[in-house]
Amino acid sequence: MFIRAYLRASTDDQDASRAHDSLARFAQGYGQRVASWYTENASGAQPDRPELRRLLTDAQAGDVLLVEAIDRLSRLPAEDWKALRNEIVAKGLRVVAVDLPTSHQGIKDTSGDEFTSRMLDAINGMMLDMMAAIARKDYEDRRRRQAQGIEKAKEAGKYQGRPTNPDLHRRVVELLSKGFSVRKTAEHAQCSTSTVQRVKKELGWLC
Repeated sequence: MFIRAYLRASTDDQDASRAHDSLARFAQGYGQRVASWYTENASGAQPDRPELRRLLTDAQAGDVLLVEAIDRLSRLPAEDWKALRNEIVAKGLRVVAVDLPTSHQGIKDTSGDEFTSRMLDAINGMMLDMMAAIARKDYEDRRRRQAQGIEKAKEAGKYQGRPTNPDLHRRVVELLSKGFSVRKTAEHAQCSTSTVQRVKKELGWLC
């Protein structure tokens, strides 16, 4: 069994590799080991994530896609989640999430037991859809509360916007000046592509 672990954090201030050890221990608890790691800082509401795309490109039928929680995999709107899920199914991947106990059977070897395998896939598919919907709702609720908080702060004259990391800002400018693309700049500066785009806008460059 080939296990591919996907680790994602939403912002530059979060460590996407934080769950590395816990996922490794989880796999070991089932007598397995993680064979390949995919780590990135990107929003789960963003469908085009380089490391997730690389995982899906590398994946073979029967592989396990291991995540800490479903929201690490997706906070996508329904249609985008459906497209991603269809791609996962087409690849023959089995998703296992630490926070979704019904998925844990997916890390066990069920080869030779077609009935059990199909039942697990059906149950897990239903639970994945439900958890993905919950993750999306949580994302939308937090965004709405954040927008309301910003609006109140603006009305009170207290909103100053997101603080800038000067060292990161200089590094992004340096890389962009050398002709690096947004994606390559984000990789080398170890930040998100949205951060690079924000710096470009601040500089008045075309994005």
